[in-house]
Amino acid sequence: MPGINQHQVQKLSQELRLAPQQILQSTILQLNTLALEARVNQELEQNPILEEVESEVPQQESEEGKIEQEATAEEEEKIDDFDLEDILPDNDDYKIKEEVDNTREEVRRVQPSPRGLVDHLMDQIKMLHLDEKEQRVANEIIWNIDDKGYLSIPIENIAYAVGVSADFAEKVLHKIQHLDPPGLGARNLRECLLAQLEELPQSEEVHDAIILIEKHFNDFANKRFEKIMKSLEWDEKRLERAQEVVKKLNPKPGATFSSSDNSYIVPDLIVYKMGNDFVIEVNDTNIPELRINRKYIEMLSDRKKLNPEAKNYLKKKIETAKWFIQAIHQRRVTMVKVMRAIIDRQREFFEGNEKALKPMVLRDIAEDVGMDISTISRVTNGKYVQLDSGVYELKYFFSEGIKSDTGEEISTKRVKEKLKELIDNEDKRNPYSDEQLSKLLKEAGYPVARRTVAKYREQMNIPVARLRRSL
Repeated sequence: MPGINQHQVQKLSQELRLAPQQILQSTILQLNTLALEARVNQELEQNPILEEVESEVPQQESEEGKIEQEATAEEEEKIDDFDLEDILPDNDDYKIKEEVDNTREEVRRVQPSPRGLVDHLMDQIKMLHLDEKEQRVANEIIWNIDDKGYLSIPIENIAYAVGVSADFAEKVLHKIQHLDPPGLGARNLRECLLAQLEELPQSEEVHDAIILIEKHFNDFANKRFEKIMKSLEWDEKRLERAQEVVKKLNPKPGATFSSSDNSYIVPDLIVYKMGNDFVIEVNDTNIPELRINRKYIEMLSDRKKLNPEAKNYLKKKIETAKWFIQAIHQRRVTMVKVMRAIIDRQREFFEGNEKALKPMVLRDIAEDVGMDISTISRVTNGKYVQLDSGVYELKYFFSEGIKSDTGEEISTKRVKEKLKELIDNEDKRNPYSDEQLSKLLKEAGYPVARRTVAKYREQMNIPVARLRRSL
């Protein structure tokens, strides 16, 4: 290989071998508490190498038992290519399993839904009779579908992690997108809608709707209807019939499997003040501690009893188990670090001043903890923290900012609250235009342009003035 020395080749090879592990860590990191419980249970069923750590042995344990444990520990360390001490990386700032005080009134615990999205898809996957590689791809796809029903990582990453081609993974993805409800696992809205249209009984209107979404999606999304009719040589009625079909589709097919009732949210983190500092607890007491089953380690160490194929199988399963245990630990460590950084930047809010929320973006926290923005996004997306004042999604603490007339940095959340207040109190027979709202906000000390008002209004799902008008 001209131009590349052996050291570079070896380094590149090592980096490539880490990729599947990194993908697993990303997958585990984005799961909320209930989803993680389900994932752990599934992994325990699928990987015989993994087992739950039983409750602690009483102190009066015999000396013979201690010696046996020490001997087993020595044996575990001797397995080639596996240093079991490295399963849980050192971190002096975090206790591996902190006990959460479940007597605290604020913590509300509910059981996972018996028919969650993952379970729903896994049951259907069983009916497809996939081979082993297809099943592994399907599992990774399903565990990387977000609450709205979309695939959250590139299919190429999943293909690489499993060791198949991108085309192979695409075919499995296509099968999942056509399960019930269709559209799950789509990578964008266009793909989601097309999957649903392909499952409908075919008719002229459905055929036109497919053409509309497949060939003219951008024009349709931006309501450039004249351009569409001219390009397709359709009249207005034909376009309207195709539109009616599209309007009946579900842009968020995964939303029906997630609860929108905040009273049933299980917090992923619990934060409370103790003295002058804040204590951060990861609310994962229902997630069992895992370890590698020692009987399989003993089997692997006895090379005479294993043929090369069986030995290779065990090595892969042990490696997968090791990665899984480490990914769970890393999730805990990362969540605590991110939560600590959020508290440091929003100290006044956590001290009790809920109007003191400062402008803060994902990049700020990423820089504070030395991680990628994508990692911070995974930690904060769909995760909740329990405070004395209530339950908050971590994304609540993030917002852009503007400078007031006095030079003070103001969170856009405060601007939006003021905007909503103005609209709530307007004369509904003569509602404010965006230009008028901009002037009123400036008078209140928030210099916001008309276009920015329109953007904030749309983000809050508030219609334009003419649609707010009432007689």
